[in-house]
Amino acid sequence: MSRFRLASITAWLERLNCSPHALWLLFGASMLETLLVPIPIEVILIPWMLCHPERKWTIAGVALAGNLAAASLGYLLGASVMEQWGDQLIALFGSQEAFDAFRSRLQEDGFLAVAAIGIVPIPFQIAMLAAGTSGYPYPLFLLAAMLARGVRYFGLALLVALAGDAALSLWQRHSRPVGIVLLALFGLWVWYEVA
Repeated sequence: MSRFRLASITAWLERLNCSPHALWLLFGASMLETLLVPIPIEVILIPWMLCHPERKWTIAGVALAGNLAAASLGYLLGASVMEQWGDQLIALFGSQEAFDAFRSRLQEDGFLAVAAIGIVPIPFQIAMLAAGTSGYPYPLFLLAAMLARGVRYFGLALLVALAGDAALSLWQRHSRPVGIVLLALFGLWVWYEVA
C-alpha cells in the first residue's frame, strides 16, 4: 500500500475520531449492521480501535449499545408484526428454513442458542425475529445478546490492547484488499436483494 493511501485512511479515521458526531454515527452503523447490512461492524471497529487505542473501550461500548437497541427493535418486530409481515421480514433477513431451524434451536437451547448466534459474525436478524415470535423472555434475550456481542466487541478492544503496534502494522498492510473485498461483497448483496 502506498504512503498516500495509508495516509488517506489514517486521515479519514482521524477526522472520524475528532468528529463530535462520531459515536452517534457508530451507534447508527451498529444498528444498521444488526438490522440490515450483512457486513460486520468490525470493519469499522478494528481500524478505529487500532488508530485510536485510547478510545477502544468507548468504541466497543457504543457499538454494543447500538447492537442492543437494534436487537430490541428486531425482537419487537418478531413479537408484534410477524402475523402481518412475517413472510416479508423473513425473506429480507434470511430464509424460512433458517428461521424455522433457529426457532427449533431456540426452543431446545434457549439462552445458549441466542448467545451462540450473537458471537459468530453472521446475521443476527433471524434470532431476533424468532425470539420475539416465540415469546422467549425479553430480559433473557437481551442478556444473551449483550453477553455474546459484548464478547465480540470488547474482545476486539482487548486484542487491540494486547497486540497494539503489531496489529496496527498488520492492518496497514492488508486494509486495502480487505476493504475492496468487503465493498464487492456489499455490492453483490445489494444486487442480489434488488434483482
